[in-house]
Amino acid sequence: MKDFRSRFGFHTTPFTREIPPDCRFSLPMLDEPVDSLERIIERRMSAALIAPAGTGKTSVLRALNARLPEARYRVRYIKATCLARRDLCREIAAAAGCAPAGNFPSLVRRLQEHFLQIADTDGLRPVMLVDEAHETRPEVLGLFRLLTNFAMDSRLVLSLVLCGQPPLRSLLRRDDMEDVARRMALYAILRPLTREETRQYLEHRCSVAGSPSLPFDERACDSIFEIGRGNMRATDNLGLESLQLAHQADLDSVGYNHVVEARRRLWP
Repeated sequence: MKDFRSRFGFHTTPFTREIPPDCRFSLPMLDEPVDSLERIIERRMSAALIAPAGTGKTSVLRALNARLPEARYRVRYIKATCLARRDLCREIAAAAGCAPAGNFPSLVRRLQEHFLQIADTDGLRPVMLVDEAHETRPEVLGLFRLLTNFAMDSRLVLSLVLCGQPPLRSLLRRDDMEDVARRMALYAILRPLTREETRQYLEHRCSVAGSPSLPFDERACDSIFEIGRGNMRATDNLGLESLQLAHQADLDSVGYNHVVEARRRLWP
């Protein structure tokens, strides 16, 4: 009996997150934010990336990171989920390779000095990618104003990319977040895929995994879009589960019924 991958002509498991940046799905909607964020960071400025869950935010961040050469940039990634100000400071310090010690004011100063050393002594541009920023409390998000304040705000040293779901945009619109919002030179926005883009995404992910043709029939592709509504994460889950169901049925293509059953199994 054929194994799962050989049945559909794959040399690796399709629809996994383990895909290198140079094999990611390319669309203007996904490529333009990478280009824009790169330009902002080249200017030593900061930006926000707003994206509903499952619409490619992580893929954009990985592509951006791959664009920033280690010889020029010092890029660090953190998740800001539900942390108090001091805990977030410690998380940033640990990611940046700075001793996370001392009280809150001294820790902020230590981080500022650390970023200045990277810029002035090491000749590198520090960049901090802050994921899940939409789950950050306003008083904690205000920390980023302190971390980017150098020489009384007359010098750009640290570039921030605040990444989160749509509530991050609402958070930055608050009156008490004006100082942080004004530091964002760009708001990059992602959206779900259209019906045609979803089909292209399925073709791309199958091609990357080695399949010479798309193993989903027309109704299956339409069903994946209707169920997942263009969400890439949902499309990945439906695609993989549908392939496994077709394989269990000893078939060489995926039909509408397999997608419907995949939905039931994934989200009963």
